[in-house]
Amino acid sequence: MNLARAYHGASAATGPLLYVPRTHRAAAGEWVVIRAPGQPARRGQVIDAGEEITVVQVLDQTLGLAPAKAEITLTGDIARAVVGRELLGRALDGVGRPLDGLPAPVGEALRPVWGAPMNPTRRARPADFIETGISAIDGLATLVRGQKLPVFSGPGLPGLEIAAEIVERARTPRGEPFAVVFVGVGITERETREFLRRLEQSGGAERTVMFLNQARDPAIERLLAPRFALAAAEFLAFERGIHVLAVIADMVHYCETLREIGAARDEMPGRRGYPGYMYTDLASLYERAGIVAGREGSLTEIPIVTMPEDDITHPIPDLTGYITEGQVVLSRELHQRGIDPPIDVLPSLSRLMNSGIGEGRTVREHRKWADQLYALYARGQETKLVAAIVGEAGLSAADKRARDFAERFERELVGQGRTPRRLRETIEIGWRLLEALPREDLLRIDEATWRARKERT
Repeated sequence: MNLARAYHGASAATGPLLYVPRTHRAAAGEWVVIRAPGQPARRGQVIDAGEEITVVQVLDQTLGLAPAKAEITLTGDIARAVVGRELLGRALDGVGRPLDGLPAPVGEALRPVWGAPMNPTRRARPADFIETGISAIDGLATLVRGQKLPVFSGPGLPGLEIAAEIVERARTPRGEPFAVVFVGVGITERETREFLRRLEQSGGAERTVMFLNQARDPAIERLLAPRFALAAAEFLAFERGIHVLAVIADMVHYCETLREIGAARDEMPGRRGYPGYMYTDLASLYERAGIVAGREGSLTEIPIVTMPEDDITHPIPDLTGYITEGQVVLSRELHQRGIDPPIDVLPSLSRLMNSGIGEGRTVREHRKWADQLYALYARGQETKLVAAIVGEAGLSAADKRARDFAERFERELVGQGRTPRRLRETIEIGWRLLEALPREDLLRIDEATWRARKERT
């Protein structure tokens, strides 16, 4: 750690950025204090440490700040987060200051918010599922401990509401120590109040910590908020042996801030104006999820991504999809029809699902059950398109059954409303839908699985 160093005058300013020449051993992420005559001190952070010019992001309002007259003090300390069990049950802002009226947490330790990449040789393969209470996820895109599973939403779709429900309902099936870290990035004042209300009323408040960064907060705090939250999550997971679920909403606000700062720094833009390093930056957040071999805890991430114009090829969901292990996709068409939650199971998938389901984890027939539901639903959706071309008379009896099955599947299994479901209930609803069809339609269910089901019922 460097000692504090003071410099008089910045060479230039662009929006929230100050350009300080000839600094000594500046470090990326180092905290900065900016003072100007007759004005309160401002906070800042080094975002680019160069030999000739150091770029400081000012966290407070820069109106009236004269760069040439400012005194810039590099404190020698990097951004650190207070971490520990004491944070559970608390609501904090994006940089860890209390929002719940309680004193600032003391915690058990201070940890750098930038973290460190997990050693690939120490990563353990995820092998246990997390129950979210949402049938379309638990049954067909199962979330596994240590996984990164984003939710791809759209403007006006209930991505944030689904995030809040997961925060309230998520649990480990065998009652192991479990905690939820939620971070809201660039959320509104109304959304902040709603999350605080839900935290107070939630039965799981004592196992949840919230970091709520508001849209009115300085832009740099939108980049810091997920890192403060993940520092807290990593400590609980890897040093206290707790299974932690981190929910980040909304990654679009985070990426827009990257673009805003990149533009202020005159960086060469990439696709749609986003900086070329956005992939690396997102990976520095997503890859903090995982399981460390020899340790009891785990860190699982669910980022919420509101796709601009519902475009799944947009750079933000596109890059997120490359880094993460699947996606849960919300459908505008289902939402307009009143299906809640409007999860489209066809483009949704969990690439680690097979590692977390089956005998001893969920139910023995989970994979075959899910494959059969998926196949019938896909055929039903295809039949609807064919019927629009050839008419009802051109459909076979099996096609008509698949079409009717698809409608019941959306209403009864996907459309559960706001009522949480246990996995066993989800499995039973799926079997009930399958058993309404003749045996010859169930091509993905083998005889042994079918007989075992009949013996149980």
